[in-house]
Amino acid sequence: MQGDDTELTAAVRAAQGGDETAFRTVYRAVHPRLLGYLRTLVGESEAEDVASETWLQIARDLGRFSGDADRFRGWAARIARNRALDHIRMRGRRPAIGGDESELAARPADADTAGEALASLGTDHTFALIAQLPQDQAEAVVLRVVVGLDAKSAAGVLGKRPGAVRTAAHRGLRRLAELVTAPEALPGQRQAHPSHTGVNASAGVTQLRTRTQKDM
Repeated sequence: MQGDDTELTAAVRAAQGGDETAFRTVYRAVHPRLLGYLRTLVGESEAEDVASETWLQIARDLGRFSGDADRFRGWAARIARNRALDHIRMRGRRPAIGGDESELAARPADADTAGEALASLGTDHTFALIAQLPQDQAEAVVLRVVVGLDAKSAAGVLGKRPGAVRTAAHRGLRRLAELVTAPEALPGQRQAHPSHTGVNASAGVTQLRTRTQKDM
């Protein structure tokens, strides 16, 4: 278990015992990524409200949770998704969730690689690009890359098979790689020739594609 996960596991257990400082530690560690996931589901304007509802339920049900940091992130994401779907239904909208659940013959991308591909973009612009993906791909990418879940945990959140989540994440990352290098991905900036910048803009994406054979 990584150091951050060890600290989060300890904070969750302390929070279950009523330690308010530990609960604030849990909140600070998990909330930014959880909010990013909710932005994918309900949009920027409503994500904070749904996040508040999510944390109210987390606080209420924390005593019944059992597991380590990774399981906690998956549990919290599942609560967030349920609250988001309730929110969507209350407003008479239909969640655009679906997609192809076929398995990939090749093994898909590593979540860390996706982070590298998007690291040069600001958070708002990153989520603007993710919002252009089909909903199943957007959720899979955010759960894997932003929230940090493995395929099994993400599948538990989405109610799908791990292979289906890998497929959606792979396709989403491939599409994001295309969007990142598209001229419109950098609004207000003229796309420079590689020789003018000293950096080949497509090199990172080419590397991303060649490294997508690593299993998530």
